[in-house]
Amino acid sequence: MRSEQEMLHTILQFAQEDERVRAVIMNGSRANPHAPRDIFQDYDIVFLVSSMDSFIQERGWIHYFGELIILQTPDEHTELTSTSRDRFAFLMLFTDGNRIDLTLCPVANIANWPRDSLSVLLLDKDGLVKPFPPPNLQDYKTVPPTAQTYADSCNEFWWVSTYVAKGLWRHELPYAKFMLDRPVRDALHFMLEWHMGIQSDFTADPGKQGKYLEKHLEPDHWTAYIQTFADADYEHMWQSLFIMGNLFREIAQKVANHYGYKYPIQDDQRVTNYLYHIKALPTDATDIY
Repeated sequence: MRSEQEMLHTILQFAQEDERVRAVIMNGSRANPHAPRDIFQDYDIVFLVSSMDSFIQERGWIHYFGELIILQTPDEHTELTSTSRDRFAFLMLFTDGNRIDLTLCPVANIANWPRDSLSVLLLDKDGLVKPFPPPNLQDYKTVPPTAQTYADSCNEFWWVSTYVAKGLWRHELPYAKFMLDRPVRDALHFMLEWHMGIQSDFTADPGKQGKYLEKHLEPDHWTAYIQTFADADYEHMWQSLFIMGNLFREIAQKVANHYGYKYPIQDDQRVTNYLYHIKALPTDATDIY
């Protein structure tokens, strides 16, 4: 597996030799001095180029970076033409295990290019890129909740919990699993991240999809959180849903107390009672009540 030094050398050598590439920027975890380092970190690279069309139409240049396991071009099938795109990504996984997520952006659009706070300028042939400040998490910080965003998160959690119950009663495994692990968990994540923010003066980084939660949550909260991940057993999924509700209630009340917001305890109680009622409902029931 090529080292970081070797990979950056390859990326920069290509950019220096290809006249179409005018500047190179590195984003993401490798630009973050505080991010954990491991063998799966990819290289988030931006090439500011004079000609996007030539890169998109003729792709032999990709092999300069190594032998591919697989390639993805998520912008391939957008309706925009190559000349009107503001970006085009090549996601490349190589046979040595390295991965480059390379995004091409037209240098002509540099004035409108969104600047990422986790950025390092690696090359600028024409002096066109305004210098970046030292990489920081400013763009990735958890934002404190307003009264409305807090209320919306509480409403979403309890509302979608009823969808999980419906799917479990019907034995619709994919539906119930999706509702439990997406919208319900997303609402829980919002609350956990706000709690972490309060505890750390909003300096703690939860990471993408909460991947750093274990580092920042109290041990008892983390223990409860990992119990919210169920297998395909319906009884285990019911248990996960109720544990998720208990954890959400505890954390949401702490957030409410900190900001002086009102926790919707009546919604909580009514929905929780409803969930237990649906769990006990016979599979041949002809009425809910």
